[in-house]
Amino acid sequence: MSPQEAVPAPVSPGPAAARATGLSKVYGRGEARVVALDSVSVEFERGRFTAIMGPSGSGKSTLMHCMAGLDAVSAGSTRIGDTELSGLSDRQLTRLRRDSVGFVFQAFNLLPTLTALENITLPMAIAGRRPDRKWLETVVATVGLAGRLGHRPAQLSGGQQQRVAVARALAARPEIVFADEPTGNLDSRAGSEILGFLRESVRELGQTVVMVTHDPAAAAHADRVVFLADGRLTDELLAPTAETVLDRMRRFDTGARTS
Repeated sequence: MSPQEAVPAPVSPGPAAARATGLSKVYGRGEARVVALDSVSVEFERGRFTAIMGPSGSGKSTLMHCMAGLDAVSAGSTRIGDTELSGLSDRQLTRLRRDSVGFVFQAFNLLPTLTALENITLPMAIAGRRPDRKWLETVVATVGLAGRLGHRPAQLSGGQQQRVAVARALAARPEIVFADEPTGNLDSRAGSEILGFLRESVRELGQTVVMVTHDPAAAAHADRVVFLADGRLTDELLAPTAETVLDRMRRFDTGARTS
């Protein structure tokens, strides 16, 4: 299949944690107009780990930001669970992101004056909610932070700081976790650990994770990989390995050279 040929998004048999229908995102006007997303329809099933891949500029991060309510869409529909995002006020959107969505970014985004535990529970503290102690202990154990909760970020390695960010994303039991290049600032060993923790959060905790990555080895931790090119959904791969992902990505390179 040519990377330039759009394919219909598969429909999941169960309820989706997040869904986009005919999603388009356009920046600028006239000669400066850029179509970042072109009528993308995709679902992310509950309790699964999905990776989003594609060439640079394909719309990977834009898709994630629109589906997470971080960026407004130009056309189409985005939902978290049963909630349509376009009809929400700024206050409602903020509440939904706080209560239903977890985020893990390339930058750790930890407050340096707070301990690891305080960083993990900060979003719930801001919302005036007490953490579920049993769940919090489960999350902390899953990411291997039990002995580091009293440490501040400067006392932690990069991998440990990203573990704190992962735990923060999971602590409120969100509908879905979006991760944008979560291992980009880590060495290969620490990155592999973080991917293992995300994988375990799906298998052991029933979490839903959607990750943007450019790395075939990272994508191999997922249950499913969806591919974008020129702002369009072009392909998907189930039960990926680093080799099968790399093979699909080579098709994009071939298509770019022959187009």
